Amino acid sequence: MDGSSVATMSYEEFYRSSRKIVETIETVIDGKREAVETALTVLLAEGHLLIEDVPGVGKTMLARALAKTVDCTVNRIQFTPDLLPSDITGVSIYNQNSREFEFKPGPVFANIVIGDEINRASPKTQSALLESMEEGQVTVDGVTSVLATPFTVIATQNPVEMEGTYPLPEAQRDRFMARISMGYPDEAAELAMLHTRENASPLDEVDAVVTTMELIAMIRTVREVFVSFPVEQYAVNLVQATRRDRDLRVGASPRATLHLVRAAKARAALDGREFVLPDDIDALAVSVLAHRLIPVNRVSSNGGVASATLVSDTVERIIAATPVPLGAVGPA
Repeated sequence: MDGSSVATMSYEEFYRSSRKIVETIETVIDGKREAVETALTVLLAEGHLLIEDVPGVGKTMLARALAKTVDCTVNRIQFTPDLLPSDITGVSIYNQNSREFEFKPGPVFANIVIGDEINRASPKTQSALLESMEEGQVTVDGVTSVLATPFTVIATQNPVEMEGTYPLPEAQRDRFMARISMGYPDEAAELAMLHTRENASPLDEVDAVVTTMELIAMIRTVREVFVSFPVEQYAVNLVQATRRDRDLRVGASPRATLHLVRAAKARAALDGREFVLPDDIDALAVSVLAHRLIPVNRVSSNGGVASATLVSDTVERIIAATPVPLGAVGPA
């Protein structure tokens, strides 16, 4: 359905719906409030999310829990080295009865697409997602098909230094609005997990708490959040600083600026505000920018983990060094 035909929500309704989503996900993912809220932020900002971490820490569980809280279509793709592009987008099959080719849609035709271990597939297969993520459509045999609205890809990947992985190319990483890591649970959460998952998965108890129409209304509400010119200038200054920084070989793209502001609007709405503050930009800058940046010393003794830490530290340094423009507040 076209989201333009759905009305916005009041901020009170928006807040109640968003809290229901977060609280439901936290029945499955304990002690990871920041990761849960960032995932929801990306969904409401109409972006795509990349969850990167070692196996077994709940990457796919978070993606599936978020998808189950919304009553919409969900498909899951398990990426493997032998997966073909047509396994994602769909394929044209000849119908002997009608003597015509018929298009059989692939799993990318859903509101939420979970791509599990995306960097275990070949670069050719990974690139099959590019058009769908950027343009919301798929072209097969010269025929273009429009994807569902809303449309979000939540992909998980293992660190690049692990066996059997293919690093995502820069062009594809740039399509993801944000990248997050789950991290290991603390002692209390890990002990609780032994009891809550002894006989069944808590994911089995998760039911949808918002409808597709309500999700579209929430997205429409996020679009209406006000961003002042000084806040926009602040976001641009941060992104441009990444292109000049001595520790970075490749800075953030203009797409990163768009994603940063859109994500900040969602975060403001989740906080019950009708306007974006510089704090919203600061809070999301590492998640939105770091995965797009390439450090000067890309290869290190500890592989990708060390590089990711270096880039995150660089973004934090840039935030601290970038002054906030005067008047970077809400509407007058």
